[in-house]
Amino acid sequence: MDLAAAKPELIGQVRAFVDWVGAGRKLTQTGRITLADARMLVQALGTDDVIDPMIGDRVFRPTSSQELLHLTLVVEWARSARLVRKTGNRLVSVKKNAALLDDAPLLWLELFTVFDQVGGAFLPAGMGESLLRREFPTGIRSVLTSLYRADGAVATASLCATAWEVVTAPYTETQLKHWHACNDRDTERALAVLCRLGAVTIEDGVVELTELGRSGIRRLLGEPEPGDSIYQVKVTLMGVENPPVWRRVLVPAAVRLDRLHEVIQAAVGWQNAHHHAFIDGRTYYGVPDPDLRYRDERTTRLNDLMKPGDGLRYTYDFGDDWEHDITIEEAAVAEPGMSYPLCVAGQGACPPEDAGGWPGYARLVQILTDPGYEEHQDTLGWLGLDNRGQFDPTHFALDEANQRLTAVSRADPGVSRH
Repeated sequence: MDLAAAKPELIGQVRAFVDWVGAGRKLTQTGRITLADARMLVQALGTDDVIDPMIGDRVFRPTSSQELLHLTLVVEWARSARLVRKTGNRLVSVKKNAALLDDAPLLWLELFTVFDQVGGAFLPAGMGESLLRREFPTGIRSVLTSLYRADGAVATASLCATAWEVVTAPYTETQLKHWHACNDRDTERALAVLCRLGAVTIEDGVVELTELGRSGIRRLLGEPEPGDSIYQVKVTLMGVENPPVWRRVLVPAAVRLDRLHEVIQAAVGWQNAHHHAFIDGRTYYGVPDPDLRYRDERTTRLNDLMKPGDGLRYTYDFGDDWEHDITIEEAAVAEPGMSYPLCVAGQGACPPEDAGGWPGYARLVQILTDPGYEEHQDTLGWLGLDNRGQFDPTHFALDEANQRLTAVSRADPGVSRH
């Protein structure tokens, strides 16, 4: 990872900002940097925000530091990377992560992998708000994945089209008329920020990943570098017996929990159609939701929580309540030429979705294996099967599990996640 060649300016701005925060800085009542501090930081960090712009003969003075989008990006990026945090009405540095500031490659990688969390900081809201701003995590990851899968540079217009296709999926044609131009604008702004980070180059309307960017996306997609730490994880579906259902998977030790969710779904064979949560003792991790007091799974890595021998609980579908025991069996290192995540063993078929949890699944197996049950034919029809021979609860194929894992790795990460 050659940071010296790229010299990404944002690394220096984030470092300087965290140094400025130091032991603590007072925030406004709304949790923002004060305007007085913001004016000083714009100059000190060189964020290129225009303060007090004059339009015609009128001077427009900012009413909040939030209006200074370049500075807000630096602030929110530092918070998302857990370099600073709010406590009461003060912003303080996070001491346990201070070592990141002295390790340029790790700092760059942390900033890159949380980029999908900071779209709201630098893309404008209000009348000109784009769908990309609303759907930034899925939209920007689809753009980065398209760049990664491309053989060379890609036209900016093509990347704008990719972002548009992904973020518009939930909307109707009538809703979309106003948003297309705004979306292209914000896609280009996001690419410009990635250029300042050193992840891409932009020249004459075409965009190409740098080696730094490729390294970052490999980590984002769960593809560790040779020599990186990996965990051998056993995923066991609780309550299911005769046969039991389990998978043994090799994953990067530093995999984010949102990515681990996708790995579990693919390895077991679920369809990612319901909500989920990770449970570590009394702490829950999942998709941020104002009604659920979950910690953000996107900011938590597996090796932050667990070491070999430790366990974690994963629940899928809060109606059926499929509980999975996650055990870290051992640690190893990624080997050259190998792709991760990788399923290395397993047993038992994945139950059908909406089967009623393990009690309902046990009943379903009984009904399907005995044509004498009154519900036998209806159950076959519900599953889309012609005969009971098409259902085998013992079926597990290692190559099929790895095909699903490969599909998850290569798909645009814009698929709905629960």
